[in-house]
Amino acid sequence: MGSKLIFSPVIKGLAACALLVVVSGCATAPAKEGQSVKVMYDEVYDPLEPMNRYFFDVNYALDALFIKPVSEMYRGTVPQAVRDSVTNFLTNLSQPIYLINNVLQGNIDAAGRNMGSFVTNTFLGLGGLFDVAQLNNQKEDMGQTFAVWGAPEGPYLVIPVIGPATTRAAIGNVGDYFADPVNMVARNNDIDNAALYRAAASGIDARSRSIEALDEIEKNSIDFYATVRSLYRQHRRHLILNGEGQTDQLPVMSFDEDDTVNKKN
Repeated sequence: MGSKLIFSPVIKGLAACALLVVVSGCATAPAKEGQSVKVMYDEVYDPLEPMNRYFFDVNYALDALFIKPVSEMYRGTVPQAVRDSVTNFLTNLSQPIYLINNVLQGNIDAAGRNMGSFVTNTFLGLGGLFDVAQLNNQKEDMGQTFAVWGAPEGPYLVIPVIGPATTRAAIGNVGDYFADPVNMVARNNDIDNAALYRAAASGIDARSRSIEALDEIEKNSIDFYATVRSLYRQHRRHLILNGEGQTDQLPVMSFDEDDTVNKKN
């Protein structure tokens, strides 16, 4: 359900999400009726809910039939140390796009840490298998960059296979794919399906680390769809604020949405 699997055939299709930007203008928040009303409105705003619930059910079925069993098998057969190295390697591959987004957001200090992590872990950590730098850099993506620039989030979306997003986040994912230096190197060297394998590995790695947490959330949810939508928005707000404000309540997953909030450096 929540895994972020950006398959090559899906990437071009994501560009169509840009067309949904116009939908965001179909409804506006209530006039100043108090901050609590505004927060509640933002929390439940979901103009495409019938379609989203359909694709949520599709993704839930895919998770139950394939993603979760594979993730459980991966966690049950691969030693923890090896799984940690896989996580480190995938995180290290993402440092260049984190760096680019930090620069675009004007956060030069964080961009410097991204550069330090990538260089140190690539050369001293055996290609990133070991986190020698220990800088604990936060995920940065173009959806967050658009939020910092003041772009509206657009309607909430549940994208087949990929999972929760908004228009802004979905377009940001496309931008990240094409701007990512690692993907550029793979394309320029005709490394077929590199993005597919990387996305699949990232999805299984993330899902394997969130099995119990998601099970617990589902067990305690009256409406699992609405709970995931709410937690997803909290998670993205937490990322945009660089960890300040609300405590992140989501398990380690690749949700991608955001609120138009000024990011604090």
